[in-house]
Amino acid sequence: MSIPTLDQDHKFPGKTYAEVVLSPAYDHAKEELLSPMMDINKAHLIMLWEQSLISDHDAHTLAVSLKALDIKRLRETSYTGEFEDLFFEVEHQLHLLAGEAAGHLHLGRSRNDMGIAIYRITLREKLLDTLASALFLEENLLQFARSHVHTIMIGYTHTQQAQPTTIGHYIAAVSDSLGRDIRRLQSAYANCNRSSMGAAALTTSGFPVNRERMAELLAFDEVIENAYDAVSGADYVGEIATSVQLAAINLGRFVQELLLWSTQEFAVLKVAAPYVQISSIMPQKRNPVSIEHMRSLLSSCVGLTQTVLTMIHNTPFGDIVDTEDDMQPYAWKSLAVLESIYRLLANVIATLTINNEVLEARAEESFSTVTELADTLVREEQLSFRTAHSIVSSVVRKALEFGNSKRYLSLELLNDAASEVIGRKLEISEERLKLALDPRHFIHVRKIIGGPNPSEVERALKGQDQRVDAEKVWLASKRSAIHDAHEKVERVLDKLAKQDK
Repeated sequence: MSIPTLDQDHKFPGKTYAEVVLSPAYDHAKEELLSPMMDINKAHLIMLWEQSLISDHDAHTLAVSLKALDIKRLRETSYTGEFEDLFFEVEHQLHLLAGEAAGHLHLGRSRNDMGIAIYRITLREKLLDTLASALFLEENLLQFARSHVHTIMIGYTHTQQAQPTTIGHYIAAVSDSLGRDIRRLQSAYANCNRSSMGAAALTTSGFPVNRERMAELLAFDEVIENAYDAVSGADYVGEIATSVQLAAINLGRFVQELLLWSTQEFAVLKVAAPYVQISSIMPQKRNPVSIEHMRSLLSSCVGLTQTVLTMIHNTPFGDIVDTEDDMQPYAWKSLAVLESIYRLLANVIATLTINNEVLEARAEESFSTVTELADTLVREEQLSFRTAHSIVSSVVRKALEFGNSKRYLSLELLNDAASEVIGRKLEISEERLKLALDPRHFIHVRKIIGGPNPSEVERALKGQDQRVDAEKVWLASKRSAIHDAHEKVERVLDKLAKQDK
């Protein structure tokens, strides 16, 4: 690395300033912001013409120029410092094409309201892409859950064996959590998809611009009414960041479980060959590194969103660069990471193999069913649950002295425990004891809303299917609205470009 030196040229832009700030911002703008910038230019032209704020002649000239602007060449340029940023370079190119008429295009607007609208358009597109992949994952989770509503597993609390459930019940819980993440992202979309146009610098304009028409032409759902709020509020990107952050944290918890279950000690699942890698030295290894990458990338996603929130923190309530070119790429990157993980995880889930036999044998051996034994004593012995709990706790301790398996939990030991706690033996039979300790029976009787009974899980999955269908309709409607607005703008622009001068 060369030794830093002071810039010798004292005209704008300073060499180091251009290198550190202006050039990266220009590159981001070329890649992400140029298309929405042009959409806003076209919509603003149409609005000005409709409001009779620009002549038919100038409207025609600008329409022709906007259509003739070489977007491909702009995307291939590098920052030279000739123009402060991409906005002024586009304005210059339009002036070369349209002459004095180009100056009318900025009537009633500012880089402030225009910039915020550009950011919002960019973010809404990335939000929709992320939501599409979230729905793709949700569909695959539901399909996986449906195929495992009878697959017994032990559920854990505090990392210890708790009670029998099923893979289907567990995955349905993961899908419900994902559903809440989707709703939060939809809510973030609603607050993002609001138009700042017409706010100008921060006080609107003395010209009768039509803010509602601009919102319509750009497929915004509504106008940000207060002009100061329109250019000052950063909560739209903060809400996206918090929604993405929580979604990444939630998904990371599930991914961590998958990694644990992939170990030989847990032996719950096997990751398919396309998503594992080998060791350079140990021939037996099947490393589920695709899941490891998901975990680390989700952590990076959380970090990116925290950067967004930190950059907003303690900034003045006004138009300020902290919430603009320097910060926006972190929000874009966080959405891109989350979107890609949704797709990757969906493919991993769709190809997982579950070790049904090991899971069922483990449930048969464990003490995870003894809650049902306590419930049975309440039903058949007319004991309070706390008393029944004391008897079962005592008999489990006695059985553990013989070995870590419930097969040592005998009727004789149960009656010995009951005699110690309530001073008598129980009426329960050997057959009833065996049923009470059966994991399938445990699952079968838990049929109330939210339980693991297969019929109840299937009912819940149907409800989730309906939710996914509604979310897909919502997604299609938002994309259609954006597409239709874009097509409408292009049709009007074509009409203006073809009309007689």
